[in-house]
Amino acid sequence: MELPVLVVGEALIDIVIPLAGESIEHVGGSPANVAIGLARLGHRTTLATHIGSDSRGSRIAGLMAAEAVELAPGSTAANRTPTAAARLDAAGAASYEFAIDWQLDPHLAVDAGHLHTGSIAGTLPPGSDAVLALARRMHAQATVSYDPNVRPTLMGSPDQTRGTIEALVAASDVVKCSDEDAEWLYPGTPLEVVLRSWARRGPRLGVVTRGSRGAVVLVAGELHEVPAPAASVVDTVGAGDSFMSGLLSGLLDAGLLGGLEARDRLAAAGWDDVAPAVERALACAAITVSRAGANPPTRAELPA
Repeated sequence: MELPVLVVGEALIDIVIPLAGESIEHVGGSPANVAIGLARLGHRTTLATHIGSDSRGSRIAGLMAAEAVELAPGSTAANRTPTAAARLDAAGAASYEFAIDWQLDPHLAVDAGHLHTGSIAGTLPPGSDAVLALARRMHAQATVSYDPNVRPTLMGSPDQTRGTIEALVAASDVVKCSDEDAEWLYPGTPLEVVLRSWARRGPRLGVVTRGSRGAVVLVAGELHEVPAPAASVVDTVGAGDSFMSGLLSGLLDAGLLGGLEARDRLAAAGWDDVAPAVERALACAAITVSRAGANPPTRAELPA
């Protein structure tokens, strides 16, 4: 039986506050979205997070249970469940206010074949130190993936954050970011240069998403540009997370993630080996943008 995927990172409540009318709350957090996406694609998934036992935490825990995502021990130990409030102005633009305390048990032990982490969890202390230590520890027995998914409001300046992100890149086999992430971290630097710099640190596969323009992929030293499928866009909420879960799903199915032997296969892989996973990732993102909110597809919804 396939070992579960362990996703480590924030789950929170997004609060949308309009100029007029009542606020709306829904479950968010990039790693939580990835965990749900993986579970919907048929992978055993465990989420290690930091939420409270309050009503908002119970809502998150209930959603994870409904999505067949198991919560790792200690995930409900926070004093309060974190929130991200989005205040909308007259033009509909949002300004964000985060109330998040991110912590992770430094002795967390989950029997998993693959570890995925990213976003706030990888850069916000005190939990970020435990995330890096876990990634390095898990790397000895499992494959690791990382999505920086930068949040400038919480992460400080690029100069303050770059070293932390690059340390997690070095502990990973697969790294994915958006073109906006890359530009924030390395202003004016071509995407190919960013990907090759990261590859020298250790990852076997690097991907940069470019919204409606698809993705740029570096594997086996070769750069490939892949167009996005046509999509009718409702909103782009959760598209990057859906891409990430689709990419991991495809790589897991191909035997290129999920343990040390899989890492060896990934190290020897070329474009033809990883292309189906990239196509699955793009298909997942296209389905997600075609409907409201972070709502990733099930396996049955993917193109045959």
